[in-house]
Amino acid sequence: MESEKWKPEWYGAECAEPDYPKGIKWTKQRKYVYQVLERASEPLSAQQIYLQVMEQAGQENFALSTIYRILATFEENHLVSGTTWMGEDTVVYELERGGHTHYAVCLECHKRIPLHSCPFNFGHFGHRHGEHGDAEEDELSGFTVVGHKVELYGYCDKCRKNVVSAE
Repeated sequence: MESEKWKPEWYGAECAEPDYPKGIKWTKQRKYVYQVLERASEPLSAQQIYLQVMEQAGQENFALSTIYRILATFEENHLVSGTTWMGEDTVVYELERGGHTHYAVCLECHKRIPLHSCPFNFGHFGHRHGEHGDAEEDELSGFTVVGHKVELYGYCDKCRKNVVSAE
């Protein structure tokens, strides 16, 4: 009979592991990646996740390829979504939290500022007579939206001041 892993007496509900989503086996490596994504304030690349996992894991050693495999498993199980920013080739990942977030992205420092509301709350396009030509109306009629991505590009307050003073 295997012995249970020892836990100190003070180990209580506030120290217990979080409830991980059901459906996949939760290895130590997967838990580390999930915890990094859960704490992230913006989407992270696999490299950024890897660096944070290595910092969190201490002496344990993980390969970057392991992080990619874990992220692929998470995507297959709809735990994370991956996207790329305009002008970048790197995929960034964030936990699926039942909604979605749009970002304003600074072109100078690349800071990503989450938008607190979605500008698009619709499910399909209907006829809007008089706004467009008949061909466009026919093409969009009945089009059902199943997803969208909005990124606003410009300069954050700090960089805007630097750009203005440089001109």
